Amino acid sequence: MIKTDILIIGAGPVGLFAIFEAGLLKLKCHLIDSLPQPGGQCSEIYPKKPIYDIPGYPTILAGELVDNLMEQAAPFKPGFTLGEAAVTIDKADNGNFIVTTNKGTQHEAPIIMIAGGLGVFEPRKPPISNIEDYEDKGVEYIIKDPEFYRGKKCVIAGGGDSALDWAIFLTEKNIASEVALVHRRSSFRGHLDSVQKVMDLAESGKIKLITEAEVVGIGGEGKVENVTIKHQKDGEYQVATDHFIPLFGLKPSLGPIADWGLEIEKNAIKVDTTDYSTNIPGIYAIGDVNTYEGKLKLILCGFHEGTIALQSAFARIHPDKKNVLKYTTVNGVQGF
Repeated sequence: MIKTDILIIGAGPVGLFAIFEAGLLKLKCHLIDSLPQPGGQCSEIYPKKPIYDIPGYPTILAGELVDNLMEQAAPFKPGFTLGEAAVTIDKADNGNFIVTTNKGTQHEAPIIMIAGGLGVFEPRKPPISNIEDYEDKGVEYIIKDPEFYRGKKCVIAGGGDSALDWAIFLTEKNIASEVALVHRRSSFRGHLDSVQKVMDLAESGKIKLITEAEVVGIGGEGKVENVTIKHQKDGEYQVATDHFIPLFGLKPSLGPIADWGLEIEKNAIKVDTTDYSTNIPGIYAIGDVNTYEGKLKLILCGFHEGTIALQSAFARIHPDKKNVLKYTTVNGVQGF
C-alpha cells in the first residue's frame, strides 16, 4: 500500500505543478498515470510542439515545459506509479480513499486530485484487419520524435491539421527520404495556408499527394514494407514504405473514472469553482478534466485551479491548523 497526503491521478503539466504547490504546504504527493513517463499529452503526443501561452516564456517546447515542471517539483520528492491506470476507488475504515490500478497497485490518501487532462486517449484506427500486427513495427498513430523518421519512407494518412503539418515538417526539414500524403477526399479540413503549402510541395515533387484514396492494406515480413492504396479511379496498388502513419486523431474518454460516482457533464467532471471540489468530499478535479461555467481549457488555468484546490485540501487534512499564505519571494522554497 502506497500512502501519501495527496494522490494525483494524471501526471501532465497540471498534475506536476500541483506537486510544487502541495510541497509549499508541506503535503506529500504521489501520482498515477497510465503513460510510462510524466508529462501527459505534452510528452506523449507533441513533445516538440511549441507552446506560446505559458507566463514568462514567449515560447517553450512542450517537452521542455515538462522537464522544467519536474525540476520544480523535485525538492518535494514526489512518488510515481507510471504505466498503470487508476481503475477503482474505495473508502477505507479511517475515511481515506483507496485507489487501485489495473495492475493491482494500491494507494491510500485522504485527498484525491484528478488531473487527468482530457482523459484516456485511444487512436482512431483505419479499418485495416492486420494493422495491430504492425503497431510499433512501422505503424505509428502519433509522431513523438521526428528524428525517428530520418532517411525513411513515410506514408501519412489523414486530412486534418496534424497530417498536413507533419507531412510539411518531415519534408521541409529534409527528415524523411520520401513522404506520401493519402486522403480519401480531394479537399482537406486543415488550415488553408497548410493546405496550400502541401499543394506547393506536391507541385514541386517533394511530396507525393494521393487524394480520393485510402490505405486498405499493410504488408511486410515482421515490419511495414508496403501499403496497399485503393484509389477511387485507379483501383488498388502498392507503395513501398518504411512507416505508415494514420493521423485520424485521438478519442478521449474518462475511462474508469466515469464509474466513480462523480457528477459528469459532457465527458468532464463538474466542480465547484470555490475550490474545484467535486460532488464527493475529498476529491478535486483540476485542468482539462473538469468543467464549470466559463471553463477555459488552458494549461495556465489548470495551474490556478490546482493552487486553489490544494489550499482547500490542506484545510481538510489539517482542520485545526491555520494556513497563512507565505510568498516564495520572501520564504524561498524549502523542500522535504
